[in-house]
Amino acid sequence: MLVPLAEHHTPNGAHSYYVLFDRSATYGHPGMPQYLAVHLKRDRKKGTFDFQQAPFPLPVMAQSWLIHRGCPPDATGLDPEQGHPPADEATRALERRLVDEGDHYAEGYSYTRDDPDDMVTVVVLRALDDRAPSPFRVVVEEVDPEAWTHTLREGGFDTVGQAFQWCDDRLAGEAGPLPPVRPAAAAGRPIGVAKAPAPRAPGRSR
Repeated sequence: MLVPLAEHHTPNGAHSYYVLFDRSATYGHPGMPQYLAVHLKRDRKKGTFDFQQAPFPLPVMAQSWLIHRGCPPDATGLDPEQGHPPADEATRALERRLVDEGDHYAEGYSYTRDDPDDMVTVVVLRALDDRAPSPFRVVVEEVDPEAWTHTLREGGFDTVGQAFQWCDDRLAGEAGPLPPVRPAAAAGRPIGVAKAPAPRAPGRSR
C-alpha cells in the first residue's frame, strides 16, 4: 500500500531516503495525511538498521524533512509517472520554497479530502521565528481531477484562530480568497506567537 514517489540510496548503502504515498490512508481517519517520509540507516558492521518516519499532508513537506536529515536536495525529485504535476509556475515556485524553508515552520493542523468532487488539502503552519510576518500560514493544495494537475497557494494570518477558521470555511466551500502573506517590512514589532492548539478535525466527511 506504500507507493514510492522518490527514493535515494547512498553509495555505501548506509542511508536510504523515501517519499511514500500511503494508499491505505484514504480508509483511515478522515483527513489524515497521505504521505510518509522515511530515513533508514544501516550499520554494516553490526548488521542492523533503524529508521525514522514522519507523516506529512504534502509531498514537498516530506522532501524538506528528508533534505534536513542529509538527503541531497537533487535526489528528492518525485517520480513524474506517479501523482499529479504542478499546474502552473506559482505552484512550482511555492513548492521550491517550502522544500528549502520547511524547517522554518511547524505544522499545527492538516486535513486531506480525496473526494473526486473536491480534492483538497489544507495545512496550517506556524513560523518558528517569533518575528516572522504573518506568523501563521495556510497552504492549500487543490487537485484538478480532469487535467490531473494540482495548484498550491499560501495565505498569511496573524492568529491561529483565523487560520483554522479559513480552513473550516474552505472545507465547507465557503472560504473567500486567501489573504496575502505580509511582507517582512510590514511586520512591525516582534509578534508573540501563542502555542498552537492540538490538531482538530473540522468534523466533516471527505
